Amino acid sequence: MSFETKDSGKREQYTSGMVRDTTEGKARFDLIYMPMLVRWAELMARGAVKYGERNWEKACSLVEYLRFKGSAFRHFIQWFMGDMDEDHAAAVFFNISAAEYVKAKLDAMTDIDPDKWSHT
Repeated sequence: MSFETKDSGKREQYTSGMVRDTTEGKARFDLIYMPMLVRWAELMARGAVKYGERNWEKACSLVEYLRFKGSAFRHFIQWFMGDMDEDHAAAVFFNISAAEYVKAKLDAMTDIDPDKWSHT
């Protein structure tokens, strides 16, 4: 495998003399609320114990996609209503991520435009 170093052609120079490519247009992971990612990771750990590690990655059908999507919506409503019996916010993160994973898988396996079936 061969890697390249991307270059925007723009530079930032620091008082030390160091020069770097700018961060313009790059993802800003530093702006993410990290405790929420920890809660999502804790949910993933509990799921790995309950269902097995990476069980969710086996999903590869429209039915499974729709199940993740429905679960995301249900957990969102539970979170919105203040239900505290589970970490519904982390469950929303998980289900949306899993749905997007299956959507990408289906898109790669078929000629179906996911936008045609993702709104069902």
